[in-house]
Amino acid sequence: MVRERLPELVRAHAVDLVIANGENAAGGFGITPQIADELFGLNIAVLTTGNHIWDKREIIDYMRSADGNPFSPAWRLLRPANYPAGAPGGGVYEGTASDGTAYAVINLQGRVFLPNNDDPFRVADALLEKIQAKIVLVDMHAEATSEKVAMGWYLDGRVTAVLGTHTHVPTADTRLLPKGTAFQTDVGMTGPFESVIGVEKELVIQRFLTQMPMRWEAATQDVHLCAVVIDADPASGRARSIERLIVPELSA
Repeated sequence: MVRERLPELVRAHAVDLVIANGENAAGGFGITPQIADELFGLNIAVLTTGNHIWDKREIIDYMRSADGNPFSPAWRLLRPANYPAGAPGGGVYEGTASDGTAYAVINLQGRVFLPNNDDPFRVADALLEKIQAKIVLVDMHAEATSEKVAMGWYLDGRVTAVLGTHTHVPTADTRLLPKGTAFQTDVGMTGPFESVIGVEKELVIQRFLTQMPMRWEAATQDVHLCAVVIDADPASGRARSIERLIVPELSA
């Protein structure tokens, strides 16, 4: 789906920088080195993740392979920056977009209904003290909408965008906050809409009906790509606009 639709969207919206959350790109569970490299090959500059980053064990060695090698693409695969010290990889990436604009991406994970990692609010403060780029994008990977909305308000005026991920369903609160930060509580998934957040719907319904354990299988029907397009001022880092996109597959 990404291979099919992303190039067209980049052309249509004159996109200079593509960021994607790839944590469930491996059939709905984690991400593999091969899939990460494939996505980088589609001109995705940075891949963020979240609580499923370690689902595929081989990704650990992939992320460790970046140590001491500043040219390794593994630097561009992030895990949440507020994971404990010693976790493989990193949670922030600084680079240059295709138009020459310096940017930074911060990956954070919430603590409500998720593992109790370091405080994402304070970690964001510490990272922003070091980042020189004006364009700063934050992936706030969290279960609770309240935590994602709170992060948006907390960073309003200090970053270009705070975009929520994790809950798979795109929210309808796309907006510019008063001090110039673009925000959406959840960007939504790229995956099958004829499902329950990407899983075969019959399996999830049976789980709710019987409370019996089920082996989840990724669904395949009615695939959509969910995204947002942000226009930002490179001089100030403020967002000028944000547009929510829900794009069907070409065969739909």
